[in-house]
Amino acid sequence: MSEMGAPEKASVVIIGAGPAGLTAALELSRYQVAAVVLEADKQVGGISRTVNYKGYLFDIGGHRFFTKWDDVNRIWQETLGDKFLLRPRLSRIYYRKKFFLYPLVAKNALFGLGLVESVRILLSYFRSALFPTPKEDNLEEWVSNRFGKRLYQIFFKTYTEKVWGVPCTSIQAAWAAQRIRGLSLMSAVRNALFPSKTPKAKTLIDRFHYPERGPGQMWETLADKLSGQNYPILMERPVVRIRHEGGKVTSVVTRGPRGEESFSGTHFISSMPIRDLINALDPRPPENVFRAANDLRYRDFLIVSLVVNRQDVSPDNWIYVHEPGVKVGRIQNFKNWSPAMVPDTSKSCLGMEYFVFENDELWASPDPKLIEMARHEIAQLGLVRPEEIEDGTVVRMQKAYPMYDPGWTERVETIRAYAEASLQNLQFVGRNGMHKYNNQDHSMMTALCAAQNICGAQHDLWAINSEPDYHEEVKEEPAKEKAVGAESLAT
Repeated sequence: MSEMGAPEKASVVIIGAGPAGLTAALELSRYQVAAVVLEADKQVGGISRTVNYKGYLFDIGGHRFFTKWDDVNRIWQETLGDKFLLRPRLSRIYYRKKFFLYPLVAKNALFGLGLVESVRILLSYFRSALFPTPKEDNLEEWVSNRFGKRLYQIFFKTYTEKVWGVPCTSIQAAWAAQRIRGLSLMSAVRNALFPSKTPKAKTLIDRFHYPERGPGQMWETLADKLSGQNYPILMERPVVRIRHEGGKVTSVVTRGPRGEESFSGTHFISSMPIRDLINALDPRPPENVFRAANDLRYRDFLIVSLVVNRQDVSPDNWIYVHEPGVKVGRIQNFKNWSPAMVPDTSKSCLGMEYFVFENDELWASPDPKLIEMARHEIAQLGLVRPEEIEDGTVVRMQKAYPMYDPGWTERVETIRAYAEASLQNLQFVGRNGMHKYNNQDHSMMTALCAAQNICGAQHDLWAINSEPDYHEEVKEEPAKEKAVGAESLAT
């Protein structure tokens, strides 16, 4: 690595004020490199924002704060201090009118399903262990090889297909390897029946860090800090053109309340969706690059938040809904994330999460119809009575999840190769900026490394979040029963 320092007369244009963009600006401020952040929306944080509805706060999905990187944790701690809480965690799966711990705990899952189903699961596991699918091309094959087809069908298939809107056979195994961690069913059963007395690494399934007033508090606080240090965060500046010549980007053009504005720089960092970035290039890239970008797919998201006139609904932070008879995929109980998320302690706020494609039937449905559907489904699941629901609101989020469908790796590689030759002073960061299923801390690390590259480092941003396992582990005594799948299926 080269010795780092502020390059002379460097100025950086950062596209996007989510965790990646704001982290890049913060790191550049440490080296006193001038930067401006351009955000298309009216609010910072991207998908990690917090929405305020009549004093009820909620996430666009739940956002736990976990990282193995000291630099990321330092940013979180320095930004919020004592407002960065350590919270107890309980997440469960709802299936056949029963609750099962998630991550899956063998004893709980097998006993809850009953003797006959448990025997079927174990027989299915042994069949997969003896005769595994030799080549794991998709999620179904990857999960079935490790847990057996029966457990896959019960605890993975229905929910995963709700999330992605496509069969599990159309989701590449690489996504499963990133999101479902490598613990076999038999190791979980063995630890359930014969727990070890020696200290072991254990998944952090019982607590997590979380800002007192939701994840948006982190990014709003950081944005205010940057603005006070003369690192402007310009809102409502959607990018419409990215000019480039001679193998480098020269300027970014936005169109907002002030009309068209142009921002020049020596270096550029982008967290905007890679498909949109390629479409904004001026001049237009070669046809194969243009086609590769426009063939990338995304899964969109909407949340119906319901205000419930009940002090306690359930002990869960969130519930995965594996019932095929309802469209809701996950239910957040925001009061259990932090008590400050509700203005009235006698009431609760539940987030009913629906995974959609932009402009499909659910996305296009009017808000009152969506609220009524959520009201009906929460009652159908037996969690809340319809008359207890006082109010509700709907928030839609485009491009929440980059899809790992067949061919996505080749498309991204085509774009990377073009960018390295023709956009040499542009770096891709973040989840949508790289079309990579990054967690929040992965996105931040890509941004930290991008900023350091401008100052002389030589980090490979694409190597971040390429490790096969990313357990949430600490050393604890005594060792407890291992859990299957230490990460959620959608975050």
